[in-house]
Amino acid sequence: MAKLWGGRFEKETNQAVEAFSASMSLDQRMWHADIIGSIAHVRMLGMKGIIPPQDSSEIIAGLQIVRNRIAKGELQFDPNAEDVHSEIERFLTEEIGPVAGKLHTGRSRNDQVVTDVRLYMRAEIDGLDAMLSDMMGWIVEAAPQYVETMLPGLTHTQHAQPVSLAHHLLAYFWMFERDRDRLRDSRKRMNRLPLGSAALAGTGFPLDRQMVAKELGFEAVIPNSLDAVSDRDWIIEFLSAAATIMTHLSRLCEELIWWSSPDLGFVECDDTVTTGSSIMPQKKNPDVAELIRGRVGKVVGDLTGMLVTMKSLPLAYNRDLQEDKSYLFDALDTVKSCLEMSYLMLSTAQFRPQQMKDSLSGDFSNATDLADYLARKGMPFRQAHSVVGHVVRWCIEQELHLEDLSVAQLRAFSELIDEDAPQYLQHIAVMRARTSEGGTAPSAVLEQIEKAKAVL
Repeated sequence: MAKLWGGRFEKETNQAVEAFSASMSLDQRMWHADIIGSIAHVRMLGMKGIIPPQDSSEIIAGLQIVRNRIAKGELQFDPNAEDVHSEIERFLTEEIGPVAGKLHTGRSRNDQVVTDVRLYMRAEIDGLDAMLSDMMGWIVEAAPQYVETMLPGLTHTQHAQPVSLAHHLLAYFWMFERDRDRLRDSRKRMNRLPLGSAALAGTGFPLDRQMVAKELGFEAVIPNSLDAVSDRDWIIEFLSAAATIMTHLSRLCEELIWWSSPDLGFVECDDTVTTGSSIMPQKKNPDVAELIRGRVGKVVGDLTGMLVTMKSLPLAYNRDLQEDKSYLFDALDTVKSCLEMSYLMLSTAQFRPQQMKDSLSGDFSNATDLADYLARKGMPFRQAHSVVGHVVRWCIEQELHLEDLSVAQLRAFSELIDEDAPQYLQHIAVMRARTSEGGTAPSAVLEQIEKAKAVL
């Protein structure tokens, strides 16, 4: 197969070298972006008189035919081809003849490739944003029914204070909102046009890069040609955002795995997202959650790989940069599939409020409220903390629950305790007392839900 660059060479490339260096399997997904970018480029060439306008029109018409034929499956990419760019040019030449060779005037594959990736990833980021929005939408819809559903809030994986399930779920809402912010930020810096930088130094043709940028929806033109073809900061930014999304999904999955264990029984994952055992008939395994948790490593690895690839590359283009798409597309595909599965798993889960409530019994997650009670009575909080610590130790020794103690039992530790003290020690009262902005009290959670709705 004739190479786009073959004129200088007398020998054919070794087949093993061709297989080693080919990128067709990676970049063929960008065929549509490649054609869109080519149409904008050749339209500009015609309008600037760099090539005859009739040639520009013929090439555009040919590219549109090629686009339609690829979409219909009438044209198949050669898996042994060097890359998608040479394949589309081959299709175009077969369609309209030698005039197709004018398409590449004033550009290089160096600026063409990064333009394609930016175009492709813009749309993919928009898709990820929509998937995150769906996750957040489910949380906002589900939260109101769980405003007074109590479960243990943990620190150091130990029972700390009771929180509402709605409050707990909404914590992930705000994580996903930050993820969307990071994606939008990365998209903003991604949305700059490198096309027209040619191989590294620009071109002597009087290109109108602003015209191409406007047609393709780029916010600006990259001002330095060396930077345009060699910069991959925008990929690193995306991979960082992708790794953070996966970290958030992993945290959610870890909790669903833990909560679904028989020891807790806070949730039952649906049959459609779980599997059984080949030997133990009773098993219902949260495989989807475990796989998502496991695949975080892939995306973190993609980010690390891209950083290492870039760490010592001199300006401008080096073939190392071909590897950027292996990291980028692997991370993209992993995040997309994991978001899809997370939504399916979360939206079909059955929460068990009674088991959550029962787990609070005798857990001393109400101890802080007894200390707060004494502080409101005038006792310094540090002293109150010590007094309640003694109460807790006594309860443990006597195998009693703090919320079941009588006024007389409590007063043995402090004369400041009055008849109203026991009511503050009920777990529902403890949760309802956290009325500060962002707190877990139902009133505060309902306000938070309204804020979440406004974000969506």
